[in-house]
Amino acid sequence: MSNAEVDAVVVGSGPNGMAAAVTMARAGLSVQVYEAQSTIGGGARTLDLGLAPGITHDICSAVHPLAISSPFFVDFDLRARGLEFTTPEVSYAQPLDNQPAALAFHDLETTVDHLGAAGPEWRRFFAPLLERVDDAIWLSLGDKRSIPETLRDVPGIANVVKFGLRLLTQASPAWNIPLSHETSQSLFTGVAAHAIGGLPSMGTAATATMLSTIAHAGGWPSPVGGSQAIIDAMVADLEAHGGSVTTNARIDHVSDMPAARAYLLDTSALNAAQIFSGLIPAKVDRSLRSFKQGNAAAKVDFVLNGPVPWADPNINRTGTIHVGGTRAQMAAAEADVIAGRMPAHPVSLVSDPTVFDPSREVGGLRPLWTYAHVPFDCPLDPAQYIIDQIERFAPGFRDTIVTYNSIPASEMAGHNQNYIGGDIATGLVSFYRMMARPRTSWDNYGLGVPGAYLCSAATPPAPGVHGMNGWFAAQRALKTQFGITEAPSLAP
Repeated sequence: MSNAEVDAVVVGSGPNGMAAAVTMARAGLSVQVYEAQSTIGGGARTLDLGLAPGITHDICSAVHPLAISSPFFVDFDLRARGLEFTTPEVSYAQPLDNQPAALAFHDLETTVDHLGAAGPEWRRFFAPLLERVDDAIWLSLGDKRSIPETLRDVPGIANVVKFGLRLLTQASPAWNIPLSHETSQSLFTGVAAHAIGGLPSMGTAATATMLSTIAHAGGWPSPVGGSQAIIDAMVADLEAHGGSVTTNARIDHVSDMPAARAYLLDTSALNAAQIFSGLIPAKVDRSLRSFKQGNAAAKVDFVLNGPVPWADPNINRTGTIHVGGTRAQMAAAEADVIAGRMPAHPVSLVSDPTVFDPSREVGGLRPLWTYAHVPFDCPLDPAQYIIDQIERFAPGFRDTIVTYNSIPASEMAGHNQNYIGGDIATGLVSFYRMMARPRTSWDNYGLGVPGAYLCSAATPPAPGVHGMNGWFAAQRALKTQFGITEAPSLAP
């Protein structure tokens, strides 16, 4: 390794790749990041798609509850770096047919009051978890191989039990017992559907329990100007510590990169196997190549001439809308997706950034961010499905559409190589595959080659813009390759 040209090479400039790069650079190492696309950011980019002058779109992620609450970003502290977030009073909304929408306010008690008869059971479910929110966050975003310090005392252990019991109820056929009202059931299930999996299941229940808890703590904020602001702050920190990013640099094999002491790949498991083809032990290679892809999302970016005309105007108080109807309707739609059938009424996610970020509106026009859950590698254009779903709860929505850009699941990898077949989670999200991600091993980051690590959403803890996968992988690289046992501070 003495002839290494650089200390660390990172492949991929998404949030996890940048988290790994920043961590390595903060440890005093030379770092080079390679990005296949012409723009930096992976799953957190904001681009002008040429649909309307001055209108920009978040082409992957849009709302970021974990950008202020994950342990990585708490240390990195985006707000202290000048990033402005808008945090709506209503964290998320669930439109319902012929009745008011269910709303999850930032404040728990306001939510309880809003839910009426369903309020007490919502309080019973979430109030105990809000006593020590960090416990729920660390339990969800840990590396699944160590016990975080916050969970080692008696209250921490008690919170693990509280979290686990709630997760178990929402992962079983008994999920309607603790949440017995249609409004609370639908409100919770809309969040669970973020995992694009079976309803009920452990993976979807874990996602919903953690994100819903955060919704009543730090809220669900969005960065002013779009998701790109998060990546830009990370790139600025990397460059301030001597690192650099090269775009239009697709890496197909390790031979495409300079010699380095450590390689960290923010890629799919399959791409990692291909990049180190011929070097990875056969067993590891087989595991990486056989890591099952998850279900898919298809994306539509709209340009509107006004706000969405929701039947319930309270929906315009939030930045995140889960469009799928009741718990039973969403469960049926997700079951179709898993079975490889296109649902007639797919679960769709919607975000209107202009509601809380007026800068996103230009010349009376505004972007609308949407995607629908569809079968893996589905070639169908999702636009009419999403339009129909929104029109269902917002009559007249079609009249606000100026233009749109539609990307079927089968084409999602065109703007992010990790999104094979529309799998935005970079691999199946199940409880087992949160633990054994991407393979059954005590070391889920090492690739079986000295100095080579996987740091993407294909590793623990799970997908999401939280930087934890890259942070954990970088800490292992620092320890094993450089003898640095203490993670560097990320503070501004």
